[in-house]
Amino acid sequence: MPTTTESTATQASYVPVPVRFDFDALAPATSKAVAGLHQAAVEDLATAKVDPQLIELVRLRASQINGCAYCVDTHANDARRAGVSLQRVDAVAIWPDAALFTEAERAALALTDSVTRLSETHAPGGVVADALRVLGQQQTAAVLGLIVSINAWNEIGVTSRCWPISPREP
Repeated sequence: MPTTTESTATQASYVPVPVRFDFDALAPATSKAVAGLHQAAVEDLATAKVDPQLIELVRLRASQINGCAYCVDTHANDARRAGVSLQRVDAVAIWPDAALFTEAERAALALTDSVTRLSETHAPGGVVADALRVLGQQQTAAVLGLIVSINAWNEIGVTSRCWPISPREP
């Protein structure tokens, strides 16, 4: 039985977050180039046989760090569709403290954190070495391409807020 607070909250209207500008319409060449970068990353991930769940965890984690509402919403949903459990999707935000991730996922998430916060971390040698040890060179390179791609999308989305999200049904 919902409490009074819960029933009031479910009846409340969500507050819209306004679009700042339509990046895709105003910078179509750049938008197309970023889409091309994304497609190249997807091809490299397929060639390297990177696990689809790991891919979605990386996309979700970078988007969380960058605060891209559209990308967090999209990649949390994509992760669930790829078979990542709801518990693991929820735990991505606190992955270092959650015993829910494989060694490969942890290496990829550490690389994601480091590269996404590059100005602070400068991609420490230990993080890169661990990714290379666990994932190998080809998968590490492919995951790095993915991280670069999702960070580019996050930068566009956070700055322009050009892709609004709507509430989903439970």
